[in-house]
This record gives sequence, C-alpha cells and structure tokens, in this order.
Amino acid sequence: MLPPFSYRHLYYFWVVAKEGGMSRAAERLGTAVQTVSTQVRELERALGHVLLKPAGRGLELTEAGKAALQRADQIFQLGEELPALVRAAGTEPGMRLALGIADSLPKLVIHRLLAPIEHESKLRLVCHQNAWEALLADLALHKLDLVLADQPAPTNPNIKLYSHPLGASPLSWYATPALASKARKTFPASLAELPVLLPTHHSAVRARLDQWFEQHGLRPQVRGEFEDSALLKTFGASGMGIFPAADWVHADILAHYKVQRIGPCEGVQQHFFAIGTQKKVQHPLVLRLLQQDAT
Repeated sequence: MLPPFSYRHLYYFWVVAKEGGMSRAAERLGTAVQTVSTQVRELERALGHVLLKPAGRGLELTEAGKAALQRADQIFQLGEELPALVRAAGTEPGMRLALGIADSLPKLVIHRLLAPIEHESKLRLVCHQNAWEALLADLALHKLDLVLADQPAPTNPNIKLYSHPLGASPLSWYATPALASKARKTFPASLAELPVLLPTHHSAVRARLDQWFEQHGLRPQVRGEFEDSALLKTFGASGMGIFPAADWVHADILAHYKVQRIGPCEGVQQHFFAIGTQKKVQHPLVLRLLQQDAT
C-alpha cells in the first residue's frame, strides 16, 4: 500500500525546517519559493496538520511539525546511508547479519544462541551492544536484522515486532573458591551474610532474583549491581561477591572465571528472545536462528 503522502513533499518540508525558512530552502533546492511553499502545503494537507506557523519575520515548527521533523531526520539519515550499504553489499562477499545484543544478556550465552549460523562460510556478522530500548529503536529503523535480549519486546501498535523464544536457562550461584567454601555451609541462608553481586533492574531476571530472596526470607548484602553481565562475572571472579549465572554456560564459567558453583537458584530462569520486525521476506540467517529448538 502506498504511503498517504509524498516523500518528495516530506523532503521539501525537511529542507525548510533545516534551513530555517522558505527562501533559504528554495536556494538550496534550486527552485522557486512558491514551489517550496506548495510542496509543504501538500504535505500538510496529506497529514491533516499544520507543520509550520509564522513567527515574527520567519517560521517555526508546530508541535506536529516537530514530530514530523524528528521522523524525517531518521528517514533521510537512512537515505544518506543507503548508497554505501548497497555498494558494500554488492562488492563484499558474504552474508551480512547485523545483530543487536542487549547488554544484560550473558555474553557466554550469545555464542550458544548463534551456534546454528556460526559455521556459515559466507557469514559476515556485525554485532552491536547497547541498552535494550536503544536496540529496539535501531531495529524499528531497520539498522539491525535482529535483536537478542532477555525479555520480549513490549506491544507497540506503531511498530510490528515479534519476540521469538530461544530458550530459558536455570540460574545458579557462583563465587571464588574461598567465598564458595563459606557460602556452602549454610546455603542459601549464607547469601544474607556474605557479599552478593546482582544485575541491575534493567535486566528482566533481576525481579525474579529479588522474588527468590523474598521467598527465602533473605535480605542480601548487595555489594555491587551491574548492567553488563560480563562485568558482573569479572568482579565476582575477583572475590567481590557471590553472583548468579546461567546453567547453560556452567562449564564456560568455570573455565573462564576460575570460580565454583555454590548451589542452584531454584525456580529462577533467565529467558532469551530473538526480536525482529515482521517482514514478508526474512533474512535467511534469521530464519535459521529462529528454527533452533527453544530448550
């Protein structure tokens, strides 16, 4: 279905807003002021709102105009990037996959989630790590092919996203050998007596951990909170405190961080999701990732 407005009209409006007036916009576009004015009025008619209003000797944006400019900035920024992306796709061998990885996601788990495509001979993997909300914004702008996160995307009537479950892992508690030895004696009560490291509340699993402490009648001595899961494990490996980690990567945690497992965090699981935009034509590597067993 065709959009209810012309992108040419939107471009004229965008230039007017950037240049600060019809005359400067006409000069930049190499056309008559009347032509620019007509194009902007056509856009306003199509959208059903006034975008520019008189202000002294010039013009200023209405609230509707500010909203239109914000989206136009995104649209034309993508347009400026298009030639470079097409050239890269046309000249570089490989199958490019742009992934967004939520910073709350355990890094060792990511490797397991990407196992179905790891040995693709033509794979050119580009990973971007950021806060979950920022990644969803980039996904909506088609800067990313897929986002991996520990929670599903919220419902948004303006953006058609899907959240495909990739599995869930139980959690256990880990610590350095010296700290683990102390913790095992009265586990789990020991978690109220010894220092504990936790993910911040931006991680979906934090609420489940807080509930677990409450169910056991424990008030943990929280020594540190971390948005980045790898940083949490690094400080845990230094002896700063006991920390939770996914059982999925138990062997890797022992090998990488030289820590020991204290005991299970019974009833608490960390869930993993692939979040994408609903398209008629999906990236072949995305389809392969979605077809893996969610176990």
